[in-house]
Amino acid sequence: MIQILQSYGSLLLIAMGQTLLLALCGLLFGCILGIIFGLSSVVDNKVSNIIAKVYVNLIRGVPMIVLAFFVFYGIPYGIRTIIGVKFTFTALQAGTLCLALNCGAYMSEIIRAGIQSIDPGQMEAARSLGLSYWRSMFRVVLPQAVKNMIPSIVNQFIITLKDTSILSVIGFPELVNKAQNVIAITFKSFQTWAIVAVMYLIVILLLQQVANSLERRLSRDRQ
Repeated sequence: MIQILQSYGSLLLIAMGQTLLLALCGLLFGCILGIIFGLSSVVDNKVSNIIAKVYVNLIRGVPMIVLAFFVFYGIPYGIRTIIGVKFTFTALQAGTLCLALNCGAYMSEIIRAGIQSIDPGQMEAARSLGLSYWRSMFRVVLPQAVKNMIPSIVNQFIITLKDTSILSVIGFPELVNKAQNVIAITFKSFQTWAIVAVMYLIVILLLQQVANSLERRLSRDRQ
């Protein structure tokens, strides 16, 4: 194990950096999708509600590995077939899109629940002061809801970070992908996977501590 760390430790650390980058990109764009579909699910519009529900159920019902293959291979093939334009995704682009779609479905539910946790009287009070619905939502309701959502968002980042391991199947140079390369060279699978497991564990435990700390602080603020 020490020999692997000496020879390939820097490679695995760089791969962990790539993993964190991919998870952050996925979470960022997932938050954008989550806001769009989360708001669509709470507005008084049946069409928007149905679209949001279909998106959430569709994405949550498809395994991540299937979604990864569809994004990386299926979408470029469909574009070439329908439009006739040669098009390909890089592994980073496909990985980010895949994670964003998956994360966005769960973020949508987090945002919907966060908004619905706020007393409806807040919206009514803002509207009574002459604010429009969307201005009331963004200036009054959402700022309060975000406080309730922060721990869930951190937990979703942890889930997204772990989901990046699936994207080794499309060749993105994240931690699992590089670990497979190290095993192919050294034939030491037990030691390599043990190192990878410890690296994931350290990062995830740190993120869990952040989530727990934020939750305790928010609980004190509500008291």
